Parts: sequence; structure tokens; C-alpha cells
Amino acid sequence: MIAMLFALMAPVVLVPLDDRPVTRQLPAMLGAIAGREVREPPRELLGNYLTFGKPDAIGQWLNGPQASGASAYVVSTDMLAYGGLVASRIPQTSYVDAYFRLRTLRQLRRAQPHAWIAAFGTVMRLAPTGVPAIGGAATFFAAYPGWKYLQEYANLHDPPLPSERARAAELEALIGPDLLRGYLAARTRDYDVDLLVLGHTASGTIDRAVLGQDDAGPVGLHVKDVAALQADAAALALGDRISIEPGADELGMALVAHAFARAAHWTPRVRVIYSTPDGAAYQDKLEYAPISTAIESLVTLCGGTAVQSAPDLTLYVRVPGTGAALDDALAVEMRDDALAGRPVAFADLAFLTNDYASQAAFAKRMLDDGTMARLDAYASWNTNANTVGTALAEAIAAGAGRRTHTYDALAHREFTLNRVLDDVIFHTEVRPELNRALDAAGVTDHTYLLPDVAATAAAQNRALLWSRAQSVVERMDPGYHIAAVAIGLPWNRTFETEIDVRIAPDL
Repeated sequence: MIAMLFALMAPVVLVPLDDRPVTRQLPAMLGAIAGREVREPPRELLGNYLTFGKPDAIGQWLNGPQASGASAYVVSTDMLAYGGLVASRIPQTSYVDAYFRLRTLRQLRRAQPHAWIAAFGTVMRLAPTGVPAIGGAATFFAAYPGWKYLQEYANLHDPPLPSERARAAELEALIGPDLLRGYLAARTRDYDVDLLVLGHTASGTIDRAVLGQDDAGPVGLHVKDVAALQADAAALALGDRISIEPGADELGMALVAHAFARAAHWTPRVRVIYSTPDGAAYQDKLEYAPISTAIESLVTLCGGTAVQSAPDLTLYVRVPGTGAALDDALAVEMRDDALAGRPVAFADLAFLTNDYASQAAFAKRMLDDGTMARLDAYASWNTNANTVGTALAEAIAAGAGRRTHTYDALAHREFTLNRVLDDVIFHTEVRPELNRALDAAGVTDHTYLLPDVAATAAAQNRALLWSRAQSVVERMDPGYHIAAVAIGLPWNRTFETEIDVRIAPDL
């Protein structure tokens, strides 16, 4: 009984992948839903975009008093070894430094012998971080046009097909020997560090590990890396203590949700329903396997099991190519489940590239008919794995909180509101307007904005999102109003926004 109470009351410690909302903010919000504290290193240690985190200081924090006494530790090995996801893509950190930084996990295991320790790393994606050669980014590794040439080169078959050899030679010349050598060295080092993660798992330092293949399709330099790591894991007989799967940004959330379910002694039974008969075979161009592979892996990573009947939770997945009739059927089935009080999570993968009205139409339909307010989870817009992982984690956090009687309904409403404002309103209405304004001002690359341009874009983003936010609240949560909100562009680019919104009942 004492051990059970400790598991429910003790914090979960998270070392996030970086300081973006999806990796830092959302896991803490999951904790609020479940009624559990998610404790993270001070934000200044996590870095910001091209300014990397401070892995040595994070290692000290992880083994210091601020992180002690947790029931579970979820650690990004990319942050601990390199200083974050962007840092993992460049050759700056030596293997030796990464090796000794990851030994911090052994110290953590000795100090916390009964805690559940989970770790997540990435298999390096094909493209380096793409930034223009301006301002502080001008000297960044593979700044334009280097990253573009490297991206094309890495997406060729390995070795190149006969039809690709001439272009491969052209790209090698355009990239230059030093840059290509540095890129390949980073790939080799990352593979070796991922091997260290497998080794720490085999030794018992890590209880559960996952390596996510960051953005990469079925062809490219990563294919051999994934195959080799799978063989290495099999040789170590790690079984279900390790998984290698598509995705990156969602891995921290999934493991945090797993920690909540574990503390509740609950293995969530998840049924998956696709919007089309062949939906399971759909494959994102940025993932190396069909969506069913990612979903099955994410269900397990979140601590659950896939079932066909008697589910605790039904995950509805809308895939591209779902026609009007199937959309109608999906909407009716989800609404019926939600109205009956059955937990429903919805992952909308059918977001197109440029047709913003079509992207938003299904979500706005759910807002208007009241379905959105009854969902246990909603996510859309991003890659398959990120979208599904976010939806599963939210729903499982809610289910765990209900089972331990620590569930916070208001925090749950705020999480879903956050996703609608971000995934729907920002990406289909606000972000296109920001990009049009930047283009009109002669700023055609939106991946790295100079300080004065970023300040103007951030102010416009706040105004546009704020003007729409209360209308969304009125449709999702009648009788509530926005009590506080903070909106920003955390990485001085238009790819993501950070929204901290609090709602309260009308008096």
C-alpha cells in the first residue's frame, strides 16, 4: 500500500528532447490531467533552437535534489548526450563526451534503485536542420544551400541506383568533402550512441527504451541504421524492453503516459478504427513504415495493448483520401461513442499541404456539433506518429487519472483546447497569414527569422490567435471564458507556436 501511494504521489521526472511546446509543455500538461507533477529541468538548461542545451548541467540536475524521489524518470538521450534534437544532427559533440554523459544514467539507477527509468533517443533523420545563411544562422552547420543538397543526397538509395549515380556524384561535389564528411560522421556517432542506449537497457540501467526514426521515408541512408539497430537489439535479447519505430517528438509524451498508466496498475486496452477500409496501409512520406506499424508501437509505448473488443479507449484515425460518405460515417460513429460516455481519441492524419479550408473543415464540423468537447483526445496536422502519439498520451493520462481519482477535468479541457488552437486555428488560419505577410515583406524563408522580423511576426501571431481563441472556447466549452493566455513563436520561426491558455467558468 505504501509503495502504491508513493507511485501515485511522487513526481515523474522528464528530461525533454528540447524546449518546444510539443516536447516540453505538453508532457507537463499531461501531468496536470492525471493529477501528477511532471518535473523538468529549468528551461534555460534546455537551450533554444540553434542554441543547444547544457547536457552536463542537466546530468547534474538529474542526479541532484531537485529530481530525487521520483517514481519514474523519462530521459531524452539526445538532450543528455548532445543538448537536444538539433544538436544531435551535427558533428559538434564527440562520441567520448556522449559516452560519459550517458553514464549519468548509471548514477541515477544507483541512487533510485526502485524507480522506473525510461529513455528515448532518435535515429538521425536524413535532412540536417534547414536554416538560411543569415544572421546567427549563417555559420550554422549546413546552412543553405548545404542542407538542401545533403537532404537530396541522403534520400537516394544506399548505395545509389544506377539511375541515381550521376546525380549522387553531382551532389557530392555541390556539398563538398568537408561538409559531407561532417554529416556522415554525425550519423555514425549517433548510431554508436544509440548502441549505448541498447547497452544500458541490457544492463538494467534503463527499464524501457525506444529509438524513434526521425523524419525519414522508406529510402535513404537511415535504412541500414534502422536494420542494424534492430539486429543489435535482437542480439541483446531485449524483447519488449526496446522498440525502434517511426517518430521523435511524441516519444516523451508516450513514455510519460506510460508512467501514469503503470502507477495506476492499468494496461489500457486500445481499439483502433480507421476511416477507410485500407487505412492501416497508409504511409506518411516522412515515415519508413505504414501507419499501422507506428500506431501499434505507440499503443505499446504508452503502456497499452491493442484489442479488437472490449476496449478502454477507441482511437479513431482519419487518413488522407477519406471521401465524404466515409467522413460522415466516421463522424457519426465517433459522436455516438462520445455521447455514450465511451472514451474516444481522434487522430486526424488527413491534413493536406496547402488546402487550408479542407484541412480545417472536419475539425470545425466537430466543434459545431459538440463532438470535440466530448473527446478524450484530439490531435492533427503533424506527422503520423506525432499526431497519434499526442492523442494516445492525452487519452491515457485522462484514463489513468480517473482510475487513481486524481483526474483534473479542467486541465483536460485546456489540453484539448490547446490542440484545437494550435493544430487547427494556428496551422490552417494564422500561420498561412503570417507566411503571406513575411513573403510580402521579402522574407521568403520562414525557418529562421531575424530578431526584428521575429518580433513583428510574434506580435501578429498573438493578435490573430487571440482574436479567434474566445470563439473556439464558446464552441467547445459553453459557459467558460479565457482567464489567462500567453502566445509566442518559441523558435523565432512560423513552424510552431506556443500557447498557454487557462479557462474558467463564467460566474
